[in-house]
Amino acid sequence: MPGFVLLVRARGDADDAMGIGYTVSKKVGNAVTRNRMKRRLRELCRAALPESGIAGADHVLIGRPGGNDIVFAELGEQLDSALTRAAKKLAR
Repeated sequence: MPGFVLLVRARGDADDAMGIGYTVSKKVGNAVTRNRMKRRLRELCRAALPESGIAGADHVLIGRPGGNDIVFAELGEQLDSALTRAAKKLAR
């Protein structure tokens, strides 16, 4: 996805709780830009993961340069698409 990278890893334990992590490197920009990106990623996850997240898996979102320039609704669509693709890969 242009705004972020989503990594999903099934833990393999009996716990159905979802783990969530965020990371934005210095390549994205200064501290203000990185913190804004993290706030946007957190809000995306609050909205999407309860319905679309994979139970019993850890989710990590890695912010990409230019992610702050993308409209928030479009980032939400990208996250839904990435979660769907990740669920298909984990189902194999």
